[in-house]
Amino acid sequence: MPERVVLAYSGGLDTSVAIPYLAEKMDAEVVAVAVDLGQGGEDMQAIQKRAIDCGAVESVVVDAKEEFAADFCVPALQANALYMDRYPLLSSLSRPLIVKHLVTAAKEFNGTIVSHGCTGKGNDQVRFEAGLAALAPDLKVVAPARDFAWTRDNAIEYAEAKGLPIETSKKNPFSIDQNLWGRAVETGFLEDIWNAPTEDVYAYTADPATPREADEVVITFEQGVPVALDGRTLTPFQVIEEMNRRAGAQGVGRIDMVEDRLVGIKSREVYEAPGAIALIAAHMELENVTVERDLARFKRGVDQRWSELVYDGLWFSPLKDALEALIADAQKYVSGDIRMTLHAGKATVTGRRSEQSLYDFSLATYDTGDTFDQSLAKGFVQLFALPAKIAAARDAKQG
Repeated sequence: MPERVVLAYSGGLDTSVAIPYLAEKMDAEVVAVAVDLGQGGEDMQAIQKRAIDCGAVESVVVDAKEEFAADFCVPALQANALYMDRYPLLSSLSRPLIVKHLVTAAKEFNGTIVSHGCTGKGNDQVRFEAGLAALAPDLKVVAPARDFAWTRDNAIEYAEAKGLPIETSKKNPFSIDQNLWGRAVETGFLEDIWNAPTEDVYAYTADPATPREADEVVITFEQGVPVALDGRTLTPFQVIEEMNRRAGAQGVGRIDMVEDRLVGIKSREVYEAPGAIALIAAHMELENVTVERDLARFKRGVDQRWSELVYDGLWFSPLKDALEALIADAQKYVSGDIRMTLHAGKATVTGRRSEQSLYDFSLATYDTGDTFDQSLAKGFVQLFALPAKIAAARDAKQG
């Protein structure tokens, strides 16, 4: 009986070509597993059928939209996760969840090999295989694009020769990954970092330069979890989905950056993450209101390290779990409302309110009613500056 390969299937060029190629190269049966992460666009049933049309013996679609939102996007939001202070980890977050469902499918369909469409130049190979090493170390891994030196041109030619039902062609060379948390576009003319993205690169966001009325939204959080928009109680998935639509309509969340990949090269990436960028901005501001200063300062470093670990594919690592425990504890008082204006490509906070607020109006005001005892400030400043004063005196002596 031939071995069974469980393939992480997206419906795109690389993984569609992988189905017949793996069957021929390894004399194996391929089980295609597509995971619905709220990416929208093409019908998942069409993707399921395409896998069969490409030669898969089984084609599975997993509805993981709510799971992705609650168990992956929300922790990223609570960590204010922005790799290199800009990228909201949209692809990085999806890989460990896909891995989880690949392992489940391997058990169900007696798979002994897991396959993905990643190249040897990208981060996703690490994310898939580090996750598999943690969850199912006995499974073997094959990556056709990497292990058999496939180029994108080879894949296109193979798809055309086989008559595979793939939209990607030499005229449409972009590599696209998308889910609920955002959309990533690379390759093609974007590989020349001097070329500006054209409007046809974007799908989640409207042109921010187009004149339109602003959109005002009130986002409600409970312990760092978004639970309502404009007073309507929603699930995290529904919140993110609506914020994608509303912020995207205002051109919020376009990111064009050269980033440092884990494998050591720099790559040019174009991202769209309207909901993620708006929600992170709102959450950060609510933390500013509700989290004590020293904890907030320390958490910023924790957030950055959490983001790096997830970017590097270490979702299932002990350090990530430990950092997440601190982040979760810091969310105890992050409850309240943030009012935002979405307009012209920006998500701007215009109001905050929280029963857990550490902002004391009577201490902050400069008007009548000020309760801050300014007479204490002089001595505080003198003591605060004392180490610098002593060091300066020493330097003057030695100079």
